[in-house]
Amino acid sequence: MNTILRKSILGIAGLAFTGGVFAGPVAAHADTPAHAAGKPVAVATVQGEQSRITLNDEQTANAKAIIAATKKAGLPERAAVISIATSLQESKLENLGHLGDKNDHDSLGLFQQRPSSGWGTPEQITDPEYSTLAFLKGLKQVDGWDKMPLTDAAQTVQVSAYPDAYAQWEKQATDIVNQHWTK
Repeated sequence: MNTILRKSILGIAGLAFTGGVFAGPVAAHADTPAHAAGKPVAVATVQGEQSRITLNDEQTANAKAIIAATKKAGLPERAAVISIATSLQESKLENLGHLGDKNDHDSLGLFQQRPSSGWGTPEQITDPEYSTLAFLKGLKQVDGWDKMPLTDAAQTVQVSAYPDAYAQWEKQATDIVNQHWTK
């Protein structure tokens, strides 16, 4: 059995044992079920310590653009959570241009995608809708992406030098999607 599949199965089994799959950390403490309140349910299966940043107007607009592109692609909330968590890790939801010596090769945009790796032109990669759709295209090619831990799904698409770093943003990404999905 390949490593990602084995880790996914073990992770899911562990969450089921602790009740995480059935309740999840978001729903476990809610006074009103999300469906009853008219909200979407994007339940995080949070792994490890979580990070959180305060978003400015530009970052919020970029998160909303990721959500809109996810809907345009016909994908569920979980895809938006994975996308936003990935962008939080890669750029803190800032649409970054070339950063000179501070830049990782030729990485650009919300997802730090590289023109030299075939993600698109610099103009395309710095367009939030295009870059999100490109990320989602990669995500859809990952078998079982919607059932695996967020960090594994994101890493399979991004191929980062820090594969576990995406997990720290799952709670905030879930909160963002829950806040903006139906707006």
